[in-house]
Amino acid sequence: MADPIRDPAERVAASDVPDPVAPVEDAPGTVAPVEAEPVSAEEQARLARRRFFRQFAGELIQTAATVAGAAQALQRASAEAAGAILDPAGAALRGEAAEDDDAAAARAEAARPIGFRTPFREDRGLLLLIDQRRLPDELVEVEVRNAPEAANAIRQMIVRGAPAIGQVAAIGLALSAERAADTLPFARRAILRASASSLRSARPTAVNLNWAVDRMMARYEAVGDLSDDGVMIATALRDEANAIVAEATEDHGRLAEFGLAALPVKDFGPLRILTHCNTGPLACGQFGTALGIVQAAHHTERDIAVWVDETRHYLQGARLPAWELEQAGVPHTLIADVAAGSLMRGGEVDVVLVGADRVAANGDTANKIGTYPLAVLAARHGIPFFVCAPTSSIDLAAADGDSIEIEERAPEEVLEVRGVRIAPAGTTVRNPAFDITPADLITGIVTEEGVIRGPFGDGLRDAVAASVARHGAARGATGDGGPISPGSGDASLVPDSGDAPRPLDTAVPG
Repeated sequence: MADPIRDPAERVAASDVPDPVAPVEDAPGTVAPVEAEPVSAEEQARLARRRFFRQFAGELIQTAATVAGAAQALQRASAEAAGAILDPAGAALRGEAAEDDDAAAARAEAARPIGFRTPFREDRGLLLLIDQRRLPDELVEVEVRNAPEAANAIRQMIVRGAPAIGQVAAIGLALSAERAADTLPFARRAILRASASSLRSARPTAVNLNWAVDRMMARYEAVGDLSDDGVMIATALRDEANAIVAEATEDHGRLAEFGLAALPVKDFGPLRILTHCNTGPLACGQFGTALGIVQAAHHTERDIAVWVDETRHYLQGARLPAWELEQAGVPHTLIADVAAGSLMRGGEVDVVLVGADRVAANGDTANKIGTYPLAVLAARHGIPFFVCAPTSSIDLAAADGDSIEIEERAPEEVLEVRGVRIAPAGTTVRNPAFDITPADLITGIVTEEGVIRGPFGDGLRDAVAASVARHGAARGATGDGGPISPGSGDASLVPDSGDAPRPLDTAVPG
């Protein structure tokens, strides 16, 4: 069977779901096709959404072009996706004949917030973020005009997921620079420095946030922070933000290929994958890290099934990956977090895939609270446990997990479930948002440079150095957590797919 990830022709064929009704003109010597059964507006909308998901996801796995080209392609695709999910049935029926009253009523009944897209898009000078707190019940976009508004959106978890918030922070700074283009140099510098500080403090655990802000401010300093040319500064920061988005696109695609090759192979039955929190497009800005691997497996027609942890207490797992996996057509089952151990004991879990908000230099990993117990359980039952994270999530300046600041969030997230109180008034709460998984419980760390096996120190340094070399001066200027010197432990960086992923296409499809 051809691999649609590596074979573009096969990818397109595999991803294209036929239209439920496809009129064909009779040709001489042919038999007229049997008329298809009528298909409801809801079914047409569902098929259109699924077709878009598969085509967009397949293209992202294969496509990262020039920095500007990839970022522009993402924005075009994201805008198209936004239209499909903000009016899903309407998007499916566009181009059809005018509806009668019954069809219009059916379309209105079918229209509900459902679909796939990146968590952000830009339109007419605004950054539009899906309010992830309100999914899956309703899809609402929040307007962001500048970096302080981006910081607030990150802090309030309107947008979440380490890779996504790094990209949103970068775009927010670019928007602030554009709005300050006509401001006096000293005032502009004060605005951008204050904006950067606000962004850095929005979510302290996710390293991608600081990484992106530091990189943007390094570009600002490099072009001249007190330059009179505000337009030049705004253009430079916009280019840097576009580069961050485009590089993430390429990196996450490479990560998906390496992770796909690392998945266990079963002789029969579906590969049962357990995930925690959300690592899909909404969390990453492209097609996901751990769920990107799941998506890649689905595209190659691997027989898979996903256990989706609900992820207390904010319920990101229940609300977000289940929403995304439904659109991808991936079999999945939602479970309570505390059910994972019983499933493992019963032999119903084959591999655990999780993301990471920060990976320390020794491989200790900070991720959504509840990850550490899963790692302990997986070790107890001999189940592979993979952390899936781009090198932008690696913090070489943090020696180990004890060096990582763990964010403590509001008590209401534990006392209430979606606004409904579940504990007595006056109850004391401890609400750490993340926990640390020790490196010795991790089977491998999947990055865009390969699958790193323990001991992780040299492999992590090599992976970061390889990423810097591949992306060139843009990343090297910011240091990625400090001065980088390649380690000597090449054996710990294992590209499980044999060779590195082939170079991605140099042209983005329109």
